[in-house]
Amino acid sequence: SMQVVAYDAGDGAFAARLWWLLKTLGHRDVAVLDGGWARWSVLGLPANPAQPLVSPTHYHGAFDTDRLLDAPAVPRRLAAGDLLIDARAAGRFRGEVEPIDRVAGHVPGASNRPYASNLSEGRFKSAPRLAQEFAALLDGRDPQQVIAMCGSGVTACHHLLAMAHAGLHGARLYTGSWSGWIEDPARPVSRAPRPVPPRSRPPTAAVPTTRRAERRRHWLRTGRGRPT
Repeated sequence: SMQVVAYDAGDGAFAARLWWLLKTLGHRDVAVLDGGWARWSVLGLPANPAQPLVSPTHYHGAFDTDRLLDAPAVPRRLAAGDLLIDARAAGRFRGEVEPIDRVAGHVPGASNRPYASNLSEGRFKSAPRLAQEFAALLDGRDPQQVIAMCGSGVTACHHLLAMAHAGLHGARLYTGSWSGWIEDPARPVSRAPRPVPPRSRPPTAAVPTTRRAERRRHWLRTGRGRPT
């Protein structure tokens, strides 16, 4: 099969989505350009402004539907012990902000790892480091017990790519993600409570020390002299 290299002008989320789609279609040789167009440009590598001509052809693919989950399957898999990882930013996961969807929060039982956690200075972290971080999140689970989700099924693919880069293969995608979950108002929604700031205590007034109090403290410490 032809080698495909996907890249984008951002942090790799859209390139990861294409990587996932082609892999799930059965295309074997797919990669993502680490650092994307930004790093390519910084390195001064060649660029061609011409639009390439693409000829249509026939492609024989076999879509692996076992790698995809719908909303009804998610609670069943969670009850069976699977791990659902939400790739959205922490504020959206907790339900503090929601700039896109009409409902804020997350799927009950989900864990949060923002997809940007896979990157360091715009590039993917090393495979050993990603393996270590995801192993802590999996807590003994097999990678095939992992379900990735996000807002609409795009940035979740960043986790799937990061796990594959770390040698952790077999994770699946909840295709509808948060937008699909809230389509049914009967589905439960979790929100993390906002942290309560500690109550401030009024300053304690200074108590003047008398000579008698000093003598009593000295007696309690040393046993010498009689308190008066």
